[in-house]
Amino acid sequence: MSKPVVALFGGGPACLIAAFFLADQCEVHLYEKGKSLGRKFLVAGKGGFNLTNSATGDSLEEAYSYHPNLAKALNEFDSTATRAWLKNLGIETFVGSSGRVFPEKEIKPAFVLTKIKEALVKKGVQVHLNHEFVGFNEEQIPLITSNNETKKVVANHCIFGLGGGSWSKTGSNSKWLTYFAALGIKTIPFQASNCGIELTWDPIFSEKFNGTPLKNIAIKVDKDWRKGEILVTSYGFEGNAIYPSVPEIRQQLMKGQNVEIHIDLKPHNSLDELLIKAAQNGLKSADYSKVFKVERGAIELVKSILTKSEFTDPTCFAKTLKMATFKVNSLRPLDEAISTVGGISMEEVTTAFASLKFPQFSFVGEMLDWDAPTGGYLLQGCFTTGYVAANRIIDQFNN
Repeated sequence: MSKPVVALFGGGPACLIAAFFLADQCEVHLYEKGKSLGRKFLVAGKGGFNLTNSATGDSLEEAYSYHPNLAKALNEFDSTATRAWLKNLGIETFVGSSGRVFPEKEIKPAFVLTKIKEALVKKGVQVHLNHEFVGFNEEQIPLITSNNETKKVVANHCIFGLGGGSWSKTGSNSKWLTYFAALGIKTIPFQASNCGIELTWDPIFSEKFNGTPLKNIAIKVDKDWRKGEILVTSYGFEGNAIYPSVPEIRQQLMKGQNVEIHIDLKPHNSLDELLIKAAQNGLKSADYSKVFKVERGAIELVKSILTKSEFTDPTCFAKTLKMATFKVNSLRPLDEAISTVGGISMEEVTTAFASLKFPQFSFVGEMLDWDAPTGGYLLQGCFTTGYVAANRIIDQFNN
């Protein structure tokens, strides 16, 4: 008896892991519009290759925008399972101090991708490069183009892992949203996530300190403080302390609310401790760096939002070190974002990420409307959705 045929559209991590598990029992065809697999995977690796995060259970689930289907999937295939799968491929990992999981130091992103591709080839997965998904015909059969020829892809089941809307240089775009909307599947326009924020910036400070990191700080947008690092840019800030607050900033901006970001440049000191230092006799602004133990960039940042008389007042300076406030004008453009929210609404899928309207279709990875911060969570979300979708399809074929 012939094996069931599964077609996957997209060469990112969600489809790669789905193809891996499907190939044991199915004839698998993987279609990628580019000339190689995993282009976004490789680009992500240039910034510090977080394969997943060591968080498990509630700690893992809480990193994601909540939906019961996603929470259930993360419980089924978590970071421990991802690391075991990678180890089986010959990719050893370790946990960094922040909980992020990296490949062993001598292992490069290209090596990880090569090991995954080799495993797919060994399992008999048929990879079709330069084949772009371009929508559906009147019978809801997927269409692809290659060499200016359009043809149907007939399969028992189709998995779509077409990615989010960021990083167009890797081939990402939002054209596919219209294809599914035409079928009556609810789609949500993409918005930036894990991105920089634009401020009303002091031009002198911006020009002098663009590219300067501010380490060991804490930020607050609404109620919760988050420690980390931010990077001064020509337009405002970005960095790992900023990214987790982007969902709240985005929500407030969409409501037309005034959004402020508060920065504590000395989170390891109380305000009272700083005020004691500020009360020293004869303390001048030239002494701030030594007395308060802050770098020049932090001093100049505070100076940029104070008047001259406020800046030369040690008490005012100390208070601003603990609560420097900036108005957020906007998020950075979609194409600059590390990730996006939007895509296929989670209301449209089952617990296995199959379409409620078209059960022969499944959606995986970043094309689904979920959000998570950087630090390995984005890749884990892709691995989780790909694994769960693949295994439920196998279950259906076996029943």
